Amino acid sequence: MKNFILFVLAWSMLLSVHAQTESKNPNPKLIVGVVVDQMSYDLLYRFWNNYSEGGFRRLVKNGYSCENTHYNYVPTYTGPGHASIYTGSVPAVHGIVGNNWFDPVHNNEWYCTKDTLVSGVGTITAAGQMSPAPLLTTTITDQLKVASNGRAKVVGVAMKDRGAILPAGHAADAAYWFDGYTNAFVSSTWYMETLPAWVEQFNKQQWANQYMATDWDLFLPKNSYTNSTADNVPWETLREGETAPVFPHMTSNASSMELIKGTPYGNSLTVDFAKAALLGEGLGKDQHTDFLCVSFSSTDYVGHAYGPYSMETEDTYIRLDRDLAAFLQFLDTEVGSGNYLFFLTADHGVAPTPGYMQSLEIPAGVFSELSMITQMDSVLDAAIGTADWILSFENQQVYLNPDAVQQNQTYTGHVADVLRNWAFTSANGVAHVLEVDALGYSNIPSQYKEMYINGIYPKRCGDILFVFEPNWFGYSNTGSSHGSQYAYDTQVPLLWYGWKVRNGKSWTRHAITDIAPTIAAMLRIPQPSGCIGQVIEEMK
Repeated sequence: MKNFILFVLAWSMLLSVHAQTESKNPNPKLIVGVVVDQMSYDLLYRFWNNYSEGGFRRLVKNGYSCENTHYNYVPTYTGPGHASIYTGSVPAVHGIVGNNWFDPVHNNEWYCTKDTLVSGVGTITAAGQMSPAPLLTTTITDQLKVASNGRAKVVGVAMKDRGAILPAGHAADAAYWFDGYTNAFVSSTWYMETLPAWVEQFNKQQWANQYMATDWDLFLPKNSYTNSTADNVPWETLREGETAPVFPHMTSNASSMELIKGTPYGNSLTVDFAKAALLGEGLGKDQHTDFLCVSFSSTDYVGHAYGPYSMETEDTYIRLDRDLAAFLQFLDTEVGSGNYLFFLTADHGVAPTPGYMQSLEIPAGVFSELSMITQMDSVLDAAIGTADWILSFENQQVYLNPDAVQQNQTYTGHVADVLRNWAFTSANGVAHVLEVDALGYSNIPSQYKEMYINGIYPKRCGDILFVFEPNWFGYSNTGSSHGSQYAYDTQVPLLWYGWKVRNGKSWTRHAITDIAPTIAAMLRIPQPSGCIGQVIEEMK
């Protein structure tokens, strides 16, 4: 009985302390959303032995890991990825169907954050004409601004404009991205007329020059890089001025600071600016929850150049791990451990480099999209009639010229049949050729069918969808890319840490669209307007 009474008293005291903590800290002071550009799930563990205790390991060991998180649409690119994370929706709803798409109104290619109605702030280049205007739905950051009656502060930071703008949403206080030709973090008149003094001061320090002055060499001894291929392989891309893709990479003779994006220094510079943003904007300093959106873009540039099994990619993640450790320590100091909610995920994964896969006798390959367009035009000329058939080939989709279709008295289904017959007999690496308007009737696995449909917003998409075989894509013979429905492109890490996050792991399959509604539930605010995701209940 005595032991039972002691247990009840102890439990009551614990509940009392918990209740007091809840009443004192009902909401986090700050939410930090981190997106690592082109981080497939396996990179969280493949480089584990070379990570420090304060970065990725800290998040996994002390936070909550959703180990089976996937994208639920194609194409898996940067623009749609960032939009889907923060809207809880898919391209068919939020409208960001790719990094680029063909715009029939302007009769040309349109970039996912391009806005000709705004001007750059801090730059006179076209890099400043960017805004979230093409995004059709609200984001979780928008909802936070609405719920707080505008008192919450929201700031987006990245090397890439789309990595800063789409997460920050429409109502953000600011989004900043790095214009290497101006050698500065810049913004646009969507957010402000002039850069704040703290940004001007940061830019004056010329941090990019200081980083690039030190040539990029391995962070650890070479024999530590046991999870990568040899340093010099034929499927890696040469950097400016190089004769071989090997360490050290001569960054000190870079012709432009734009090249910092393709080195791990770009991630370090992003952390530096994110810290400055937190201090400059006073984030996490009052009773209103603020939101800092950070995207690490350099992992994508490095991955495209060298592929996910390169020493360059491993070194980039080792260095990013240290940057994360420093950033988390900074948040502990400035906001307070337990006062911030932190999540980390990726905007897409990445395919293994075709050259590497071929060296292992695994089917893989690349093709030229420009050559495909030329061949498709010739095939349609011969089969149906001479015309300018194709306006664009973007996001694995053929945008047909409606005038050509009308003049030849044909229809999209017939054009798709012609291209399908050609692809299956004369083109390598094509698995399916599907009419977009008839995706629901296509004879493909239901999971893939749903992903294709989720990726189609009719006003911005093409007429015919090409589905490539695994490990095939339209790219160069070196480096790698992404965009498919295959697991290497769809499975990404999802780590939660900090405020109200319990320690644990789950192998339940979750969609990337589950992040935004989970945050909304934790904050007790409305979900984004186009949200289709589900709350991750097991995390509570």
